[in-house]
Amino acid sequence: MKRNLIASALLSVLSVSLAHAGEKLTVAATPVPHAEILELIKPELAKQGVDLDVKVFTDYVQPNLQVSQKLLDANYFQTKPYLDTFNKDRGTDLVIVQGVHVEPFGGYSSKYKSLKALPDGATIAIPNEGSNSGRALLLLQKAGLLELKDPKNAQATPKDIARNPHGFKFKELEAALLPRVLDQVDLALINTNYALEAKLNPTRDALVIEGSDSPYVNYLVSRPDNQDSASIKKLSAALTSPEVKAFIEQRYSGAVVPAF
Repeated sequence: MKRNLIASALLSVLSVSLAHAGEKLTVAATPVPHAEILELIKPELAKQGVDLDVKVFTDYVQPNLQVSQKLLDANYFQTKPYLDTFNKDRGTDLVIVQGVHVEPFGGYSSKYKSLKALPDGATIAIPNEGSNSGRALLLLQKAGLLELKDPKNAQATPKDIARNPHGFKFKELEAALLPRVLDQVDLALINTNYALEAKLNPTRDALVIEGSDSPYVNYLVSRPDNQDSASIKKLSAALTSPEVKAFIEQRYSGAVVPAF
C-alpha cells in the first residue's frame, strides 16, 4: 500500500511537471531583429504553455533546410520572394504563416557621403542570391543610377542591366559578408538585419534606402503539416501583438517597421 501511494504521488508530480513544461517550439532566426523579437515574446508564450526555443543562424539557407527536414518547427527571417525562390530551387514546400515586419533595404559606403559622389566605374557590392540581388538593383534603378531590361524584375542580376551610364562594376557576394567588405568597395547594398548587426543605422547611415512601403515583408514560415498547429498559432499571435509593435517602433527607430 505504501509503495502504491509513493508511486501515485510520483506520477502526480511528474504529470504536473510535464503540464507546466508545455509544448516546445523550436524556431530559427537571424540575430537582429528576429531573434531579439522572439526573445521578447518568450515569457508570454510560456504563460500559454509554449516553451519557445530560439535557434540563431547567420545564414539564410540552413533555417529553411532544417525546417523542411523537421529538425526545426519554424523560422522567422525571410521575405516572400526569397522563400518562393528557395522552394523552387530546393524542391521544398515551406509556407508563409504570418507577416511581421519590413526591413527597408539600404546602400552604404565608408568612402562617400552621397550617391552623387560615386565616381564612374565605382564598385558596388550586392547580394548574390536572386531575390536580394533583384531587390538591390531595383533600389539602384529607383535612385536613377541604372536601368533594367525589365524595370520590375524582382529576380534581376547584373546581366539584366540595360543601361549602366556610369560604368559601375558589380561584385556579388553572400549577403552576410556584405558589411565586412564596406572598406573594399565603393557602395554595398545590405539587408537591414546584417546592417544592424554591423552597428549601422539604416535611417542615418544609408545613402539610399527603401521606403516604409517596401513590399519585402519578413515572415514567420513553417511547413504544411504544422502551420495550423496550436503552438504556431500562438506564436503568430504573439508576434503581431501590440507589445511587439511598440518594441519594434521604439528599439529600431524606423530601421524596422511593423507590417501589421
